Amino acid sequence: MAMKIRLARGGSKKRPFYRIVAADSRMPRDGRFIEKLGTYNPLLPKDSEERVKMNMERVQYWLDQGAQPTDRISRMLEAAGVLAKKERNNPNKGTPGKKAQERAEEKAAKAAEAAEAAAAPAEEPAAEPAEEAAAE
Repeated sequence: MAMKIRLARGGSKKRPFYRIVAADSRMPRDGRFIEKLGTYNPLLPKDSEERVKMNMERVQYWLDQGAQPTDRISRMLEAAGVLAKKERNNPNKGTPGKKAQERAEEKAAKAAEAAEAAAAPAEEPAAEPAEEAAAE
């Protein structure tokens, strides 16, 4: 039996509340579970003690039995210090979209033009004081 530690949604429409449960992976999200391990209330502030409550002894028991935490639960367990922090890498998510890349290219081109324009007049005024000194 493949066990998962996952969130089971409760609460009403637009007011989510989750139970952290140990369940058979074949069961539905809000369906039958084996044991309730804690609660998660995303509506509370992030620094609130009541936001995530877990019975750590039972969570550790299920992890020792081979239960696989879902991504969200593993992040909660990492924050609690139960699991080692995983290296996550999704390089495609961080890359800007096509329009943002076009805007960045235009901005870089304008900056290059401005730098060239600033460099050219800087050379010319240096020559002018020498001409004035020669005229006097």
